[in-house]
Amino acid sequence: MNKLPDFPWDRLEPYKERALAHPDGIVDLSVGTPVDPVPQIVQEALTGAADSPGYPLTHGTKALREAAAGWLRRRHGVTVDQQDVLPLIGSKEFVAWLPTYLGAGRVVFPELAYPTYDVGARLAGAVATASDSTLAAGPEHVDLIWVNSPGNPTGRVLPAEHLRKVVSWARERGTVVASDECYIELGWEEQPISILHPDVCGGSHEGLLAVHSLSKRSNLAGYRAGFVTGDPVLVKRLLETRKHAGMIMPAPVQAAMTAALGDDEHADRQRERYGARRAVLRPALERAGWTIDHSTAGLYFWASNGQNAWDQVAKLSEIGILVAPGEFYGSAGGRHIRIAVTATDERIGAAVARLQ
Repeated sequence: MNKLPDFPWDRLEPYKERALAHPDGIVDLSVGTPVDPVPQIVQEALTGAADSPGYPLTHGTKALREAAAGWLRRRHGVTVDQQDVLPLIGSKEFVAWLPTYLGAGRVVFPELAYPTYDVGARLAGAVATASDSTLAAGPEHVDLIWVNSPGNPTGRVLPAEHLRKVVSWARERGTVVASDECYIELGWEEQPISILHPDVCGGSHEGLLAVHSLSKRSNLAGYRAGFVTGDPVLVKRLLETRKHAGMIMPAPVQAAMTAALGDDEHADRQRERYGARRAVLRPALERAGWTIDHSTAGLYFWASNGQNAWDQVAKLSEIGILVAPGEFYGSAGGRHIRIAVTATDERIGAAVARLQ
C-alpha cells in the first residue's frame, strides 16, 4: 500500500487559532459541513425506526432503493432499476475504497480534486494520476477514472459533451468511470447533468457508476447517507463485496434516507438558503479584491487575489475568517482558496461585515 499523505486540515490549525482569537469569534468557511437543521420528516423517520434489533440489509430496503430511483427519475431525468441502487455509509467511504473493490492498478482523477480520490488509489496500491485529460493516461490501461461535476473545490460543471467523450474513451478501453455527483442539485449559473443521463451515456449504463450523497441536499452529513448506482453488473459485484466486508447502513438511517429522498420540499428550502448566502458573500469577496473562478454550482467559491494560497489564508484569518488553501486539492490550486457557504446566516453576515 502506498504511504498516505498527512491529513491536510491539520495544517490549518495555526490559522484556526488566529481566527478564533477574533473578538466576535471565528467564521469557519474552511469545511463544507452543514449547519442547518435536519428536516423534521427525516428526524421522525429515524426515530420511528429506532427499534431495529435485527441486522439490516446491505442492499438496503426495497423502499429505500425505490426512493433513490424515484429521486433520480424525478429530479435528474435518469432511469435506473431499484435493484441497481446500493446504499453507502456516506459517499466518502465509497470513494476511498472503490479502487480496492475493483482491484484497480491505475486510477485517474481530476487535476484539482477532493483528496480522497488520491487516498483511495493509494489504499489500493494503485498508480494515481491527477489530470483533466484522458490523454495523460498514456498507453497504459486505466482501470478507473473519477469525474466530479459539480466539482469540489472549483464548482465547475462538466457539460454533457465533455462527459460523453470521457464515456466513449473509457468504453473503448474497458475502463470504469465513476462520477461523483454529490452536489448535483446545487447548480446556480449552470445546471449539472448526471453521467447516467441518456444525453451522456446513450441510454446504457455499462461501465458507469454515479455516486450520490444526502449530506448537502438534506443536511445529513451526521447520518452518513449516500448511494451508488449505474452498471447492474458492477453494482452486483460491489454488493457482494460489501456483504463480505460488513459495510451495512444502519436500519434507522435507511428509513431516514428513504424519507429524505421522497421529499423535495425540504431540499428546495435548503437550496434557497445556500443561494441567499452566496448572493451576499460573493460581492463582498469581490469588493475585497478576490476574483471568483468557475463556482457556477456547488457550495464553494474558488477564489484568488493573486497571492500564494497560504498568504490568502493568513490574511483572512487575521479578520477571523478561516478558509481552505487551494493546494489541499492539488498543486494547481497554489494561488486559490476554497470558501464554503455552509455557515449560518449570522456567520455569513459577520464575514461580509469584516470583508468591508
